Amino acid sequence: MCGRYTSTRSPEDLTRLFQVTDWCPDETLAPSWNIAPTDEVYAVLERAGRDDDGKVHRQLRTLKWGLVPSWAKDPKIGSRMINARVETVHEKPAYRRALAKRRCLLPADGFYEWEPVRDKATGKTRKQPYFIYPADGRLMAMAGLYEYWRNPDITSDDDPDAWLTTCTIITTEATDAAGRVHPRMPLALSPDHYDAWLDPHHHDTDDLRPLLTQPADGRLDARRVSTAVNNVRNNGAHLLDPVT
Repeated sequence: MCGRYTSTRSPEDLTRLFQVTDWCPDETLAPSWNIAPTDEVYAVLERAGRDDDGKVHRQLRTLKWGLVPSWAKDPKIGSRMINARVETVHEKPAYRRALAKRRCLLPADGFYEWEPVRDKATGKTRKQPYFIYPADGRLMAMAGLYEYWRNPDITSDDDPDAWLTTCTIITTEATDAAGRVHPRMPLALSPDHYDAWLDPHHHDTDDLRPLLTQPADGRLDARRVSTAVNNVRNNGAHLLDPVT
């Protein structure tokens, strides 16, 4: 799974890298080196306009990490739906509609995984965190899905609290450096696949699934980092410092 990641690029950088046309400065997020489930995160998505020509707009939005299906009775379910397995995403009721209609990209510098390590002195097992990132230093565009949930307790659609927009990260079997640490990792898209993945008029999931590949084509590096990342309250660039 992918349970923590980093995203430190400015919205100005993201709008340039992803050729975003619509972005609201009021949705600016601070850089984060320890994004956790239920946090607000940046997402790149496309929506068709309501005008006659149906022009598509590429947006940079802030979504809550942890997908809440439209039919969910309780939005707390989102904390358990931070990842969607690529092997079954087209079948699961919580994800299959979003796969066909609501896809996004989640920008990340890298992600964290934990490796069980046996302490020779005590015989106990602890979890050693690793930061895993593209070897070439490029930004990862993790494949994601998003969904809308309508709060039934609010009568007006104009109330900003009436709608909750959430997302999930698609994962696959881990390879390369990530595979030495954990069996799963997030999927990422190459820039030449952004348009097809985000296109809101593209609904054929059989055509979409081949777009999903390993992050950075499997060329990943991993380094041990401090257990400080285990605490969601800790944040800052120091979390990426290597430890022996």
